[in-house]
Formats: sequence, C-alpha cells, structure tokens
Amino acid sequence: MRIRRRYIFYGWVQGVGFRWRALHAARKNNVTGFVRNLDDGSVEMEAEGCEEDIDRTVIDIERSRYISICDMDVKSIPLQDDRDFEIL
Repeated sequence: MRIRRRYIFYGWVQGVGFRWRALHAARKNNVTGFVRNLDDGSVEMEAEGCEEDIDRTVIDIERSRYISICDMDVKSIPLQDDRDFEIL
C-alpha cells in the first residue's frame, strides 16, 4: 500500500548535502516526491511509496556523515502519484 508523508527536518540540514543524500536514498528505495530547502533553515521532503521504503529512506538520510537532524515534523498527506524523486 502506497502512502505519502510530508517531513520538515530541523537541525544541521542545510549546506551539508542533505538534498543530494535524500535524492539518492529515495531513488535507491523506490520512493517518489521531492526535497527542498526552506527559508527558515529547515528542509522539507515529501515522500511517496510503501511505508517501509519511506522509513528506509529517512534512516539512510539520518546515517549521513554530516547531517544532524535535531527534530522532524511528520504528517500524512494525500497521494500525488509522482514519477520520480527530485530536488526543488
């Protein structure tokens, strides 16, 4: 069953390769959606796929060497049937 979640990541998440790491993790785990920097220094990601694949994507991002996530907001949102994962 496919789901879609919206994440806002807080911490040391800009200027550390977060978006590129998210792109590679999402594509590796067959997750679609997008990731982008927000003006307040946080990063937004929408991820769509199987729950396990989305969870693996977030774990892959968290394991990155330079990224330090202090907190995250997570919300379930409607499916959008994206074809790929992209950096906005």
